[in-house]
Amino acid sequence: MKHFSCLAVATLALAALAGAHAQSASAPAAAASTPRPLPRDFSFFVTSQSIGQGGNLGGLAGADAHCQKLATAVGFGQRTWHAYLSTQAADGAPAINARDRIGSGPWTNARGAVIARDLAQLHGDTVELAQLGNNLSKATATTETGEIHPGFGDKPNQHDIITGSLPDGRAYTDAADHTCHNYTSSASDASTQLGHFDRAGGGNTSWNSAHKSRGCSQDNLVSTGGAGYLYCFAVN
Repeated sequence: MKHFSCLAVATLALAALAGAHAQSASAPAAAASTPRPLPRDFSFFVTSQSIGQGGNLGGLAGADAHCQKLATAVGFGQRTWHAYLSTQAADGAPAINARDRIGSGPWTNARGAVIARDLAQLHGDTVELAQLGNNLSKATATTETGEIHPGFGDKPNQHDIITGSLPDGRAYTDAADHTCHNYTSSASDASTQLGHFDRAGGGNTSWNSAHKSRGCSQDNLVSTGGAGYLYCFAVN
């Protein structure tokens, strides 16, 4: 009986040790799942998800609402968020420049890095600023949760961002479609201008005006090298 009692005590001790080890091993996994706290001046992100209808974003209003929804989900809905998009003159309405819709800066990503201090730096308005460039790159073009989409060289490549803009952040003035009919069309024979958030790959390395899409359907955007993502900036 005494031998049995000792054996039972030893078994319980081993079980307790194993339980403590398992709890300790699971602790890092729990810590890794803790959301990253966002900086108080958080004011820029690449959308973590697309609207899912290609270039049909519901116009500027629909795109802005998408930015606002994602920002609200991470606790920053008190700020006004706009999508970085230009529109073209149509049906008597004037063109709208993306650069005129996003406030005056500075803009900070979800990890605390400043993307640009003002509109001039963001767009390289002077020769000096253009040479230096802004701070937008694959490492800093984070989503509202601080994650990074796969870019050029990754599988899948999703570095294309819908902008409809010239490199200076202004709207196109020619007759061609550069905005999926002002973000109301998902037709394959329409098109929109795209930027590369990682500043790499074909066309050129512009963050906001690298090349046109193959069409405006969701499949068109995916095959071009994107997924229908947007740049979102806090206006205030």
